[in-house]
Amino acid sequence: VNGNTAFALAQMAEVFADGGIETETIQVGSKEIRGCIGCGSCYKTGKCVFDDLVNEVAAKFQEADGIVVGSPVYYASPNGTLISFLDRLFYSAHYDLRMKVGASVVVARRGGCSAAKDVLDKYFTISQMPVASSCYWNMIHGAKPGEAAQDPEGIRTMRNLAKNMTFLMNAIDAEKEVSGLPEPEPKAFTNFIR
Repeated sequence: VNGNTAFALAQMAEVFADGGIETETIQVGSKEIRGCIGCGSCYKTGKCVFDDLVNEVAAKFQEADGIVVGSPVYYASPNGTLISFLDRLFYSAHYDLRMKVGASVVVARRGGCSAAKDVLDKYFTISQMPVASSCYWNMIHGAKPGEAAQDPEGIRTMRNLAKNMTFLMNAIDAEKEVSGLPEPEPKAFTNFIR
């Protein structure tokens, strides 16, 4: 709650507020979130079979224009609870995610940020969500709580990311009013095991 990831997201929230973008921060990492079991129940019910924070956030995500996912880096990967949360959120979200803007933010003492960011960005790209970028990769550095405040380049990166994301969400919203969403190609599944 008071760590470096929260600091990074607070930098973005400040810029979003200045741009008229409403935000809500949801803490996931310390919650008890079990992993997806691939049961497919969500195809029948429209929600995950495990009724927890995932279903609560899914309803909010459906209405949102974008999502920022922030995580500390552990062994060059995002927080494990967050991964379980995102697996279930994106698997059970049977509503249209196209053109919702996604951004990942990662925080580390030193290394592993690029690998962790890559993991988070994959949720967006498989869902036809544009990925917001900044003036550097979306990372900020600090180990002990408060140390990220000593990373001026990271702070600049977070603030520019929020500005770019605001612009992108506004531009997509304006174009949807004129043209609607692009028509997707029909689904086709290929199984490489014959």
